[in-house]
Formats: sequence, structure tokens, C-alpha cells
Amino acid sequence: MSGFVEKPEPIQVPGLVHLHTGKVRELYQNEAGDLVMVASDRMSAYDWVLPTEIPDKGRVLTRLSLWWFEQLRDLAPNHVISTDLPEHAPADWAGRTLVCKSLRMVPVECVARGYLTGSGLAEYDESRTVCGLALPEGLVDGSELPAPIFTPATKAEVGEHDENVSYEEVARQVGADTAAQLRQATLAVYSRARDVARDRGIILADTKFEFGFDGDTLVLADEVLTPDSSRFWPADQWQPGRAQPSYDKQYVRDWLTSAESGWDRRSEQPPPALPQRVVEATRQKYVDAYERLTGTAWS
Repeated sequence: MSGFVEKPEPIQVPGLVHLHTGKVRELYQNEAGDLVMVASDRMSAYDWVLPTEIPDKGRVLTRLSLWWFEQLRDLAPNHVISTDLPEHAPADWAGRTLVCKSLRMVPVECVARGYLTGSGLAEYDESRTVCGLALPEGLVDGSELPAPIFTPATKAEVGEHDENVSYEEVARQVGADTAAQLRQATLAVYSRARDVARDRGIILADTKFEFGFDGDTLVLADEVLTPDSSRFWPADQWQPGRAQPSYDKQYVRDWLTSAESGWDRRSEQPPPALPQRVVEATRQKYVDAYERLTGTAWS
């Protein structure tokens, strides 16, 4: 059992049709047929959308995605049309709303890994592979890989778990040409972002992208290179063989699985509310990621 602990009711806005409530985003369509994407302050972990929000989180995700789209525009076109607030939209949507092209989305989570951790580490420990890709012996939690790898996953609905799949399975599902484009674009964007982050003292351990087609053109969509979709580690504290300090939601995952939370993620019980100190520390980690990457103070 998983999903929303408390599913929100979408805000109805004249001139917009509500399409979908995601883990973090509300999706609407305007009268021109464009997608209106609103990033909430919701937090998800372990396939649950938690009952506690993180203040400013949606604005951090939106502003950081916009910054990255600008850094990557020569590598991959993106779906952003405008940041203008739709007419009649509530004031709280300011800074968290993107008007985007409506794309034919590819149903694949395009994951790039430059370091071994998370679900990749779990598979490696069993088989010395990640998504069927053979890796050298002797790697540990936090090891840098010989080269970045493309490790795709199925895109799950809210409350379901993304499943790692092989490249061959992606090719079977979406076609060989599209699979090749996804792999090339994912690794190119990851490599650029890894170098940009490294220059700012941050290790981009792994990340996931979503792509769609605008006609025949592959377009980078959704959010990109945020603390929700990526693992960011402080480079000066990197130490393979242990869990790494991070600027992402790993802090929340760690609290949820701690004795203090009292929650058993294997049970059917929903996770508890986050204490205020965890909320404040998580918000600060998101703000720190934004400030260190962009070189701009959060305000």
C-alpha cells in the first residue's frame, strides 16, 4: 500500500482544465492546448506522498530547473514556453508555475549514474551489474563508476515503484531508434551537468530525466537536475564506503527509516508527519543546493 497520505483537491482555475495530480506537480491545460505545470511543496519518499510539506520547495524546484534548462539549451531543447502566471491563477502559484509545450511523452525514466548508490548498489551487490550492465569488482557505496551509465526505469503511477529495466527492454517498448536517442541525450546532459556541478564543489551522483517528442524532435521535459530528481553530494565530504552527506531528500528518507520515526516502510501503514526540525533542515538542503549550484542567494 502506498500513494497519498492525504490527497489534495486540485484548485479549479477559469480557463484551465485540470489533467493530473502527481506526487509533486499539478498539471493543467490552457485554452491554447499548452501544459501548465505547478510545482507544489509536497514531499514524496518510498512511493508515498507525505502528509507534511516543505516550505518553498516547489519554487526551488522551478527556479533551479529553469537555471539548468538555460545551461543545457545547446545540448537539448526544453519544453518551457513561459513563466507568466495564467490569468485567474492564485497568487501562491507565482514562482512555481511553468507554461510548457504539450509533448508526446516517452514512458521511460531516463536515469544516468556516475556513482554507485541506491537501487544500483543493491543490484550490484547481488550480481555485479546495474540494469544488466556489468561493472568491475570492488565497488562500494559511493564509488565513482569508470564511466557514466544509462540505467532506465519504467515510469510508475503515484503510489507505485519505478522498476529498473535493461536497455534492451526500453528498445523493445519504444523502438530501437528512440531508445538510442534517449541514451545519447541522457548521457550527454548528465555529463555536462556533472562538470558544471563539480566546478561548484558538488558531485552529481545520479539523476533522472524525462523526455517527450515535439514532432520528430526529442525535448527535455518536466523538472531537471533538482534535489527531487538527483543525488547531490558535497565534493569535499565524499568518502566511498559509506552513505554520503547530501543536498537532496535522502535526509527525509533517513529520518523515515530511523527508530525515531517509528515507521516500518514494509508495513501497510502510511508514514508519519515530519517533525519541524526535519522540515526546516530539508528546506535548507534544497536552498543550499540552489545557492551552491547557481551562485545566487535564495530569496
